[in-house]
Amino acid sequence: MEAATQSAPSTSPAVNAFQFVFHIDVFLFALAGVFALFALPRALARFSRAAEWRHGHILRAIPLERRAPKPPMRSVQSPPSGFPAADNVASDESHTLHSEAHLIRHPAAKEEGWSLPPHVRAWSSRVPTFANILRYRLDVGFSLGQALVLVIYSAALVYAGFLKSNPFADPLRTGFVAMSQIPVVYMLATKNNILGIFLGLGYEKLNYIHRFAGTLLVIASNVHSLGYIYQWTINRTFSKNIRMPTHIWAFVALIIVDLIYLFSIPFFRRRAYNLFYYSHVVFFILFLPAIHAHQPGVLPYVIAAAGVIGLDYLIRLMKTRVYNARIRPIPDLMLTRIEVPQLNAGWRAGQHIRLRVLSSAMGWIGWAESHPFTIATAAKTPEGMVLLCKKTGRWTGKLYDMAKVAGYASDEGVYGRTVQVMIEGPYGGPGHCVFASYSAAIFVVGGSGITFALSAVQDILQRDSEGASRVKIIEVIWSVRDYASLTPLVPQLTALIQQSIYTPLKISVHYTRASDNPPGKDFLPPGLTLTAGRPKFAKILDAVMSRAVSYGSNVKSSMDITGVVVGVCGPIGMGDDVAQVISQVDAGRRWAVGGIEMHEEVFGW
Repeated sequence: MEAATQSAPSTSPAVNAFQFVFHIDVFLFALAGVFALFALPRALARFSRAAEWRHGHILRAIPLERRAPKPPMRSVQSPPSGFPAADNVASDESHTLHSEAHLIRHPAAKEEGWSLPPHVRAWSSRVPTFANILRYRLDVGFSLGQALVLVIYSAALVYAGFLKSNPFADPLRTGFVAMSQIPVVYMLATKNNILGIFLGLGYEKLNYIHRFAGTLLVIASNVHSLGYIYQWTINRTFSKNIRMPTHIWAFVALIIVDLIYLFSIPFFRRRAYNLFYYSHVVFFILFLPAIHAHQPGVLPYVIAAAGVIGLDYLIRLMKTRVYNARIRPIPDLMLTRIEVPQLNAGWRAGQHIRLRVLSSAMGWIGWAESHPFTIATAAKTPEGMVLLCKKTGRWTGKLYDMAKVAGYASDEGVYGRTVQVMIEGPYGGPGHCVFASYSAAIFVVGGSGITFALSAVQDILQRDSEGASRVKIIEVIWSVRDYASLTPLVPQLTALIQQSIYTPLKISVHYTRASDNPPGKDFLPPGLTLTAGRPKFAKILDAVMSRAVSYGSNVKSSMDITGVVVGVCGPIGMGDDVAQVISQVDAGRRWAVGGIEMHEEVFGW
């Protein structure tokens, strides 16, 4: 990237470029502040409960206390007859080291014994028509609302670059535009995103802005450089200018940002992720001193960018834990189950961690690779943290192979192998959305996305047992390719159904691969169904809304209707389909049920 070397940059008598782009940054952050204000009521409601301050930030191990049961009340869903209680589910059958029977408690019959989470409706529920417009998908995984954000952002930078300026006659201006976006691009690249903290969004939800901002920075840098090359060529001073140290550093910085962009295209992200990741880290570090050597006047922006990156790595270090974990293969699902019983608190349902397996069996650099996985259990349970890692690539394939060669541990008598793992997190999750504060919860998941549903349902049932949930109905819709994927999880799903003492839980499994021998269903307990074909989500949503309005037992029958939350975790197309169904719900029915809110976790980059 190129810029003039004068210390007091000004491209025209009317516009001071340095101050102008600074004001553009102020405008962008003020706009982000407006969005943060819209999120503030839900944030205050969530953090009004002291327990929320301890969850979702730092992983930790705590001693678990088994609370005394509260006085019983009439249940609306008793354990299915003919099936063993949760305590009788063997670990080898349920793929867990511990029973989940500790969740089976009876909530208080008296309303004063309850501690219900406060509920604040999201803006999407208050203005559903506008929300439906913003939720409209322009492309797979890309909504009109996201496009609007990018249009506003790009309009601000175009205005900054072209107001009383011609990129070829005044290339300095585009240089300052690029310079002003350095802290923005770096901030949006961090895992502990300052903007995301205020908005209640995980870093992955803001990643599309990071990519777009980086692209605009690259474009502005190249236009800036081409403008100076054009001027030098016209004036026949190219050879003289190219030898100047500040201009040499300019081209070093330009090459760096162009390489960052090159290795960020989908081909490298999907086919050579390590090349994408490590090139990002190395070039991000090299870019800051190169741009400062080119133009010392950018020092405030360099310090800001280095500051957010340094703070991010410090927080990531504080969030990192090293534990011994047990790994076991689940062949029917082609995934590896990782159990860390010592780590049992600090996360929220739906959050993910970044995992490193510190073993030479992972390869020369495999032990240093970090991969994200959704936590499959709720916090504060005896089984601790559980991860289900689908075999999809080289790294997960090595992890699965390592788990397969494990034998029976003589000291525990449990199938598996112990490895040392480094866990960083938690990250992402539902933000200021509290699943237990809604009247009904639906979880639509595909494949290994079942981990999201397992942790969310377990968390709601746990809160139910403590009298801290408003949820009247829980529905899980799991889409898989092969019906055999259900078999390993039947004991665990059965245990969850048995634990839904007075909040009905229904789990519908749909398989899409045709079979000459249809599976038998006699082994399925009441509440768990297996069906061929894709799920009819519109019909399920309609039924849940009807039951949420009319259904309830004792204390819950007198509770206010607080809406339906729909959690989605699966391929990008699944989220698009669910969003379309929600947008088609009649406005009157939506209002009667208290609104419909959607939380989405998707596979892919």
